[in-house]
Amino acid sequence: MISLTSPVRTRAHGWPAGAKLAALAAATFALFLTSDLRLLAAALAGMVTLYALPGAQFFRAGMERLRVLWPFLAILALWHGVTATYAEGAEIVLRLLTAVGLANLATMTTALSEMIVVIRWLATPLRRLGLSTRAFELAIALVIRILPTLVQNGQRLSEAWRARSPRRPGWRVVVPFTLLALDDADHLAEALRARGGILETKET
Repeated sequence: MISLTSPVRTRAHGWPAGAKLAALAAATFALFLTSDLRLLAAALAGMVTLYALPGAQFFRAGMERLRVLWPFLAILALWHGVTATYAEGAEIVLRLLTAVGLANLATMTTALSEMIVVIRWLATPLRRLGLSTRAFELAIALVIRILPTLVQNGQRLSEAWRARSPRRPGWRVVVPFTLLALDDADHLAEALRARGGILETKET
């Protein structure tokens, strides 16, 4: 597994995880309240500025992690180009880039353990109802933790295909990618079983 947090230490690393996630939720909500392209473009510029403030290394690391969005952006651009709904397409693209960029910024400056604490706090009402939230908390943490690994696996498979063929990899890497994902899931399950699984322990 790789860590989502940035190797470059910033001031935001010291901010409370709950405050950062609350700000992220508020900013994302605000993005969906406006359809003004000027405001959305300003929000995107502000997001990029936040990446640039800590320095070039942080900026490059952040932009590299957003590369996974380009296939989706290309599909959106193609569709709205064909349907001649340019304004709607620009609105969706700007909103998507900004929202995901802000979410990535939050994960880059927040340790996974701090996120789990926030998730556990949010699940407190469920525990008071007698429900076990351990599996829920662990599932969210694992999704956050594993996604970068899946992205890297996909990139490595695509690069390996291009090194052996002039054709685009396309659907041809789906099967090996699926097998890699299943293999990672199997190893993860074994690691969880070796550590006692996800049985709920009584809190003192």
